[in-house]
Amino acid sequence: MHGMVNIAVRAARQAGAIALRHLNQLEALEVVEKGRNEFVSKVDQLAEEAIIEVIREYYPEHSILAEEGGQQGNHEYQWIIDPLDGTTNYLHGFPTFAVSIAVTHNGQLEHGVVYDPLRQEIFTASRGQGAHLDGRRIRVSKRASMKQCLIATGFPYRSNMPLIDDYLGMLKAVIQESAGVRRPGSAALDLCYVAAGRVDGFWEIGLNVWDVAAGALIIREAGGRISDYHGTEKFLDNGNIIAGNPKTYAALSKLLAPYAHNLP
Repeated sequence: MHGMVNIAVRAARQAGAIALRHLNQLEALEVVEKGRNEFVSKVDQLAEEAIIEVIREYYPEHSILAEEGGQQGNHEYQWIIDPLDGTTNYLHGFPTFAVSIAVTHNGQLEHGVVYDPLRQEIFTASRGQGAHLDGRRIRVSKRASMKQCLIATGFPYRSNMPLIDDYLGMLKAVIQESAGVRRPGSAALDLCYVAAGRVDGFWEIGLNVWDVAAGALIIREAGGRISDYHGTEKFLDNGNIIAGNPKTYAALSKLLAPYAHNLP
């Protein structure tokens, strides 16, 4: 395992431990509403601080882009951090949330780690080295027919609410063509579940780079495909995601295309 992945795993485990320590004290947590359906808690902040402290110990010169702290520094290596992906789930005690850490080199994804502290599962990937779950190689599913596919998604929120009608058209189309649709509430884990073959595809509108950077690399290293709705690499910038095993990705892209005309 690459040295940076080892450090990311160590940092993610520390952040996850913080989340678990506070899980039975949710009613006492200080919570701020950043926007409609967008919350930040003291746990988000403490977990992010713990991750950055670990990174700074080993790579003090590297830059950091974190959900709560924003951009720090300017370097060819950048760490992209979501200390608690699925904050709304976490604040309600709903057991689906994760820590996501990615590393880019000159803008290219190099390493990704997603940690599920409740299930104690670590998803990792390095460019050209494959994707792993707890050290075991993982691959996307081989299902070829949408009729057999389980698809994950995320609902529009924040500034994406004007796209709700387009999204509902997508949701109806996928429900009619697939074996089922799931909305767990953590995009980082959704992407990892695609990589591990637990779901066959995923789509969402308006995600942030820290939601998807690590999971995107993990999917690709597991043999899957990911892009925006126009088939381009701009998904890290515009946050509009379609992902899946190669055949499901192609079918999902075709199915969603009629509803994507308002998307960048």
